[in-house]
Amino acid sequence: MVHQLADVQSTSIGENTNIWQFCVVLPGAIIGNNCNICAGVLIENDVVVGNNVTVKSGVQLWDGIRIEDNVFIGPNATFTNDRFPRSKQYPDSFPQTTIKKGASIGANATILPGITIGENAMIAAGSIVTRDVPPGQLWMGAPARFIRNIQQS
Repeated sequence: MVHQLADVQSTSIGENTNIWQFCVVLPGAIIGNNCNICAGVLIENDVVVGNNVTVKSGVQLWDGIRIEDNVFIGPNATFTNDRFPRSKQYPDSFPQTTIKKGASIGANATILPGITIGENAMIAAGSIVTRDVPPGQLWMGAPARFIRNIQQS
């Protein structure tokens, strides 16, 4: 389902994916099956979103972001794709940021470019992630640091 007030230019949208009002999805974006893209989300061209992903309102997914299956991205989580941004100056390519299978990103967390967040890892709300996060760990703070391992069920 694509809401009538969304601007979805991509034809690579999986089955049973919902894209709600005021979303913009650019033509090169790829979104998997059974995703929920909540209101007010922007997804650029060079973005891949896996299956069973939830992207809550107020999130922008910029070029170079890869999101694997079963990922949760909380409201207003912020991704960046340029470590040294300047107005009207664009890099030749953007670093790839990868959110691995089953990871969760809390509300208002900030993820710097080129980071990999491991499988089933969890980033606490409001955290600022400045380096890779290993699988199955909870990270929290500014900058985000290891808190504990997460028990998998």
